[in-house]
Amino acid sequence: MPRKSNPVDALKKLREQRDELAAKEAKLRDEAAIVLGHILIECGAETIEPAQLRQIVRGAMALGIDETLKRIAPA
Repeated sequence: MPRKSNPVDALKKLREQRDELAAKEAKLRDEAAIVLGHILIECGAETIEPAQLRQIVRGAMALGIDETLKRIAPA
């Protein structure tokens, strides 16, 4: 006879999965940061102060990537 699922066990399993996903997300964020860091170095942006870089990225995200690219493209 199949056993009904126990809500307590289901919550426990869900928490474990959430913890695993959080760890995976943290690892992927670190890997993405490395990739983006290499891109910054390739284009010479390593000389930009971190606060300025943060401001540039936030501004670009607020405008949208397409709009930002239009605005900085040579005329």
